[in-house]
Amino acid sequence: MKKSLFHIAVALMASAGASAAMAAVTPEEAARLRADLTPFGAERAGNKEGTIPAWTGGLTKSTGVLDKGGRIPDPFANEKPILQITAKNMDQHAERLTEGTRALLKKYPDTYRVDVYPTHRTASAPQWVHDNTLRNATRASMVEGAYGPMPKDALGGTPFPIPKTAWEVFWNAQLRWQGESWYVAGNGYQITDTGKVVLVQEGRVQNVSPYSLKSATPEKFNGEYWLVRATNAGPPIRAGEAILGRLNMAEDKSSTWVYLTGQRRVRKLPNACCDTPAPMAAGVVSFDEVQGQPGRQDRFDWSIVGKKEMYIPYNSNRMATPAKDADVVGPRHLNPDHVRWELHRVWVLEAKLKPGQRHTSPRSRYYFDEDTWAMVLADRWDANGQLWRMPFTTPMVLPDTPAVVTMMGWGTYDLLTGAYYVNNIANEQKVQYKIVSPPYADTVFTPDALAGEGVR
Repeated sequence: MKKSLFHIAVALMASAGASAAMAAVTPEEAARLRADLTPFGAERAGNKEGTIPAWTGGLTKSTGVLDKGGRIPDPFANEKPILQITAKNMDQHAERLTEGTRALLKKYPDTYRVDVYPTHRTASAPQWVHDNTLRNATRASMVEGAYGPMPKDALGGTPFPIPKTAWEVFWNAQLRWQGESWYVAGNGYQITDTGKVVLVQEGRVQNVSPYSLKSATPEKFNGEYWLVRATNAGPPIRAGEAILGRLNMAEDKSSTWVYLTGQRRVRKLPNACCDTPAPMAAGVVSFDEVQGQPGRQDRFDWSIVGKKEMYIPYNSNRMATPAKDADVVGPRHLNPDHVRWELHRVWVLEAKLKPGQRHTSPRSRYYFDEDTWAMVLADRWDANGQLWRMPFTTPMVLPDTPAVVTMMGWGTYDLLTGAYYVNNIANEQKVQYKIVSPPYADTVFTPDALAGEGVR
């Protein structure tokens, strides 16, 4: 990491943004996206030590598997760790580990470790997404919405590839490229403080990103950026339950509904945000921890801490390789044998609760991958100032899309009790992921559709 860039980031981006509209960058600044920055706004060059390589276009060679529906391949299956970090040597690497990661190493010194592999900058997207990102750089701005700043005149790519505020980084993460439409299948597990692994969800999830559709136009786009419908195939006590979300950049226009088999009716959730427990995760995680997306965060003052090199889960396709979920989901943490870590540059953002607001985590720190804008790790403190929760994702590269995605193997560790939750563990699924083309119809994501397919 170049010190000059770090200091510029701290100096120019310390505030979360004012209420007035924030201007886009100049054409001269945007030209950097074809020079020293990647099309998404990351530093194109590697670091001086050579441990982070230069970005050369990402991984785009299709496997011919995921457009038909199948198991996720691992392009780096033959690689071995170049470094193993344990409780014994973590102090030597502390600057490149989050507080939550260090806490897990300390809590489970005999079983938890960080296996670091060679860094591969696999992030990519279709050319039209890169073209849209370039246009967004000079036309998109931030305006005040009902629940905090929101993008205006952004569509089909990273909205703020050269961010000037924390809110712009936040929205880059919310609107990051993960594909147009896709299906995932996987199980959700609650691991109790005694180490008991409990299956709480057998999810079948349909997704569309209207913001990211190639066919999207400013005239047709109404602010909805993610449509999602998840149905439970099990366990028996929860079979047939479903949840539907239509997320809008204008948060007051977002809506979420649930179908409960015992009631045989669809109900609209009154407060599907923030620290409200998420029903699809058996209430173990909050809505602002689902898939590592911070969600609506107007209750907080946001600031950019800086940009630094960190060890983070990345290209962890090996998570999807074992035949059994139990090979991956351990009684205290995910099996380190199947979690790949790499050295990458991340944006570090901090959120502190505003006066007069409430939240179970008054302070949080988030780590966003510079190449994809995905939130990969977070540290959350409780009201007593204790490090409490560690949301995480295990990004996987899907060259068929192409994209690096975080919808598989995400969850949250409770660092105080020792319990944790993990979702979309797909090892026992015949179809783990499928690119859906043409995209799911809008009618799939309606309360009527949810009610029509409801079962007992």
